[in-house]
Amino acid sequence: MVFHPPVAIVAKAGDAGKYKVGLPAWNMFLRGILSGAFIAMGAALATICSTGIQATDVAMRFGTASPGISQLVLGAVFPVGLIITIMTGAELFTGDAMLAPMAAFVHKVSWVSVLNLWVWVYIGNLVGSVLFAYIVAYGPYASFDATGAATLTAFGLRAVGIATAKTSYVGAAALWSLFLKGIACNWLVNLAVLLGICADDAIGKIVGIWFPIFAFVASGFEHSVANMYFIPAGIFCTGIDPSAAVETLNWVTMWTNNIIVVTLGNIVGGLFFVGVLYWVAFRKEIAALK
Repeated sequence: MVFHPPVAIVAKAGDAGKYKVGLPAWNMFLRGILSGAFIAMGAALATICSTGIQATDVAMRFGTASPGISQLVLGAVFPVGLIITIMTGAELFTGDAMLAPMAAFVHKVSWVSVLNLWVWVYIGNLVGSVLFAYIVAYGPYASFDATGAATLTAFGLRAVGIATAKTSYVGAAALWSLFLKGIACNWLVNLAVLLGICADDAIGKIVGIWFPIFAFVASGFEHSVANMYFIPAGIFCTGIDPSAAVETLNWVTMWTNNIIVVTLGNIVGGLFFVGVLYWVAFRKEIAALK
């Protein structure tokens, strides 16, 4: 297995960012759609695999809940989305929150081009995530009888539960907690990106990506693009079966109670805690490589 030293990893991250900001806008958007769908695939798999083992109030009361096992399963299967994204060249906003600024530091590309990449990829991620959420909500999350009447499967009810929890951040203290979860999440996501860069072979990349993503999901941190799937999937499910509707779960609270704050946290986690800190740590060595 070929392993690149840390300074080479940081330099390669800058090279990757330079390539990304140079893409035409339509290509950024298209690759963003693909990655949004890929992350949604991992999120859908995590929803289904964790159904039936999550903690409930009753189970907690009688000591039969397995919240840690539920998080373990979520974390174990979710990384498939980022693995596919990195290994097929799709564009993910949370990864670009570090890679594009790294290009600005290493190659002096403009911050306008960095913001341009962020905007087009973010919109593309949203489209891909919501599209796949619709596919899954009306697929394995729902059951239809001969008359067309719909009921939610256990997976659909689990999806509503996840979405409800993600839109329950109300009040300054809760939103601060959400912001911190966003920082921690993208700190780990971008460490996964760097570990994916450090290996040249497929197995090495997969292993490098898997562990940090497992850690962020199992720890309960918040990822803006994943939530672009989790929350719409729950909203679609409440449209299929109105009896499952929850007052705090709708298209407005999706943004106000989650995604806006998580996005800001993800930017801080990727830009500062990985991009800036690694650039400061290795800038002299990078300059020596030129």
